[in-house]
Amino acid sequence: MNKDALGKVVEDRWTALAAEQTTGERSLRVSQLPVDSSSGALALAVDHDGHRHLLVPIHAHRKVRPGLDGPVLRLHKRALEDEEAYQTYADLACLRTDLNDLFTELCVDVLGAARELPENPVKAMYRVLDRWKALFRAQGTVLGPDQLAGMYGELLVLRRLLEKDSSAHRLWRGPERHRHDFTAGKTAVEVKATTASEGRRPRIHGLDQLEAPQGGTLCLAWFRLQRAAGYEAGAGFVDLIEETLRLCDDERALLDLLAAAGYNSSDADHYRDVRFVISEERWYRVDADFPGLTTEELGAAGVPVSILDVEYTIDLSSETPASLTSEEVAHLIKRMIEESV
Repeated sequence: MNKDALGKVVEDRWTALAAEQTTGERSLRVSQLPVDSSSGALALAVDHDGHRHLLVPIHAHRKVRPGLDGPVLRLHKRALEDEEAYQTYADLACLRTDLNDLFTELCVDVLGAARELPENPVKAMYRVLDRWKALFRAQGTVLGPDQLAGMYGELLVLRRLLEKDSSAHRLWRGPERHRHDFTAGKTAVEVKATTASEGRRPRIHGLDQLEAPQGGTLCLAWFRLQRAAGYEAGAGFVDLIEETLRLCDDERALLDLLAAAGYNSSDADHYRDVRFVISEERWYRVDADFPGLTTEELGAAGVPVSILDVEYTIDLSSETPASLTSEEVAHLIKRMIEESV
């Protein structure tokens, strides 16, 4: 069934539902659609006020994305029960009848996406909603070279975490302007990346950026990146983003984090030719032997701290302090996942 045929089915079903009588203010007139998923068939509904609904089946324990609550669209979790079955849905409703034609187009797009992703129709719906939302988003300022390298470094760490836990995007705190880029329980990671060909001189922002969590551990992940000219070398910036989205169990939450960090999916074409090669990667434990200034150390030395917006550069170009082994890094990633559960 092509898009036009599916659109006609949707309109015909809604017309028939609108002609039926409701039994109460909270009742829905429901019609199942010829679009199946692993959780059941998708359905259409019309409520007592004549508002149209698209019902996407979900497991009873699953949460529905918050934040979409009118005045045009509303998304919430709804359970329906009859004499034969009990089913939970993600209920997408249009609250303005004058926009019914646009809502039909939106729903047809969702149904098409759900057919391509039957194992997760809600994720398919989120993708369509996000694409429609992008139509009305003003294009923002694109990321500069240093910002691209910095985000690329954070995405490399995020990918490692997501490979172990599809919900690990919750540990990415950098876009929220947290003092550490990743935090989990008592373990934190700060990420630094450079495109400079010589030296290891990360820039530190603030007296608290190298302070470990209370009673915990802080590590610094440092990457040297080289901009790749062709498509045969390195990995693409957009490719890395798409990989993290594939690994993540909540694309919308990750897209929001990316937007907060300065990347909008509507600008993806601008970054298609951005590719990096990782020429060096080192992880350090930020302990007493690690260079840096912190409020705690200055206070212990009897130096009053009354200055703000401190920025400074540390030099890690020598072999001291020693970097972590690959086994130690793997253990760190594992510990962060365990602490986040």
